[in-house]
Amino acid sequence: MEEPAPTPVHTCPACQIIDRADGVEDGKLYKTTHYKVKNERALFAQIKKREDEVADKITAFAGSLSFVYIHSVWFGTWIIVNAGALGASVIFDKFPYGLLTMIVSLEAIFLATFVMVSQNRQAARADIRSDLDFETNLRSEIWSVHIGQALGIDSTHVEEVVKMAIDGFRAEHET
Repeated sequence: MEEPAPTPVHTCPACQIIDRADGVEDGKLYKTTHYKVKNERALFAQIKKREDEVADKITAFAGSLSFVYIHSVWFGTWIIVNAGALGASVIFDKFPYGLLTMIVSLEAIFLATFVMVSQNRQAARADIRSDLDFETNLRSEIWSVHIGQALGIDSTHVEEVVKMAIDGFRAEHET
């Protein structure tokens, strides 16, 4: 048994044009397979965790010149002290400085983790911006089609020109 054809929900001719633009007249003015608009507040709450904020601060500091200066002084002091410049009695990590190597390796592991946490937060922010951009673009498209229809503009012609422009752009940039 065949499924019945979807019935258009919108009676407005401009909305019907937008509904058909994705090739399916399903009553939705967007492509559900491409766009998943998320609950904005839930996303903001999810990315505002305290641990993530700490990770962002650590990552920001680790990416600064202050971090480089502090480490330069720390490594220089460590090497000077353990090379015996201040006397043999203060040497606590003989060359090849195994303790320093271990500390720096552990620091690198933790910094890499903090950087990944911060990148995940940035990705979540980008998703929110993308969702808001989609909603804004959809709102603009709906208004544009309604205004165009009120002005008597042939929407079929405009849609053909848009598709040709997009196809031309994609053809030039796909190599």
